[in-house]
Amino acid sequence: MRGKLLPLAGLYLVQGLPYGLQSGLLPVLLRARGLSLTRVGLAKALYAPWLFKLVWAPLVDTRGSPRAWLTLSTAALGLVCGLLASHPPATAGQAGLPVTVAGLLLLLNLAAAVQDVALDMLAVRLLEPAELGPGNTVQVVAYKLGAVLAGGGLLALVPTLSWPLLFLLLAATYWLAAALTWVAPALRQLPPPLPSEHPRHTLHLGQDLLAVPGTLWTVGFVLTYKLGEQGTSALFPLLLLDCGISTPELGLWNGVGAVACSIAGSSLGGALLARRRQPLPLLKSALQFRLGGLACQTALLFHLDSPGASLAPSTVLRGAALLSLCLQHFLGGLVTTTTFTLMMCCSQLAPSALQATHYSLLATLELLGKLLMGTLAGALADSLGPRLCFFVFLALSAAPMLYLGLAPNTLA
Repeated sequence: MRGKLLPLAGLYLVQGLPYGLQSGLLPVLLRARGLSLTRVGLAKALYAPWLFKLVWAPLVDTRGSPRAWLTLSTAALGLVCGLLASHPPATAGQAGLPVTVAGLLLLLNLAAAVQDVALDMLAVRLLEPAELGPGNTVQVVAYKLGAVLAGGGLLALVPTLSWPLLFLLLAATYWLAAALTWVAPALRQLPPPLPSEHPRHTLHLGQDLLAVPGTLWTVGFVLTYKLGEQGTSALFPLLLLDCGISTPELGLWNGVGAVACSIAGSSLGGALLARRRQPLPLLKSALQFRLGGLACQTALLFHLDSPGASLAPSTVLRGAALLSLCLQHFLGGLVTTTTFTLMMCCSQLAPSALQATHYSLLATLELLGKLLMGTLAGALADSLGPRLCFFVFLALSAAPMLYLGLAPNTLA
């Protein structure tokens, strides 16, 4: 199993680099060069290719091998980074992101999204049922580590390395990963799908995907299981900031501390799944603990709103608030890893020529559900108030527990 997990870990790590680059490193560099906050925020529109993975997923499924797609897409990431090295993001006083840089960043996301489809297809076909728990732990943890390295690690090197050197370093990393992908023994084992396995007709693709056992239930679950959690994770840190916690301290706890706790939760999920624990019972327990943690966080919110409440250093309330923040990320990592394992179990029920497309459908809808609540959480808090808003999040976190009772036997 180690021969499978090590290549997957390396590939998922480099897959997390573009997200960390654009969520952590790029906004700081653009702001430091004088771009307005509005224009820095608009740069997130360059994530668009990730929402259209289903467009090229059937091509990745039915043409060529996973190893070839992974090698080409990873090498393409290196090429784009090499081109970015020769184009600074902005000069002082420039009104916006240069068109050339924006186009290259769009291509970077396109190559990363293609790599994501190919890598998920490889994982679905390569991992045995008993290996799904450790495999999905590797997926989640390595991706988060890659994002932290690109967002925080490279940001720490900014005073030492210039923009060209940073992207040449990234380019070299991608080209090394592409070469290792091509020669890795574990990745040479999977032949391309047989011609007879190809989808019958493009117009019937949606019907074929939804006909896979358990798909309709899984679609409903991945769209809703993170709604309450995403709402609280988006709002609770901001409410702590309003109550007097400093920006650097909050950044430490909600950044480094949150990622560390999330990785610990993901690792625990993988360890439990590796011990032959079934995803659905484990998911039920994890969702119950998550609901309890959110209830405690809601109680803290009510106390913070009361007269005389203080988040001064060394107070019990301050420690409880920061502990609650980390606990929710720990439980969120546990829930995420178990859910991704369940998604992969469902995709393995599809014909081999549809597995990458099927998993891309589930992953895209999972991302859509998280983005939806992350976007609307602030508006809900402004319109309903924090207290009522957190009651809504509690209800949204309880709903998936009830929904688990409707799970089909094919996923048990």
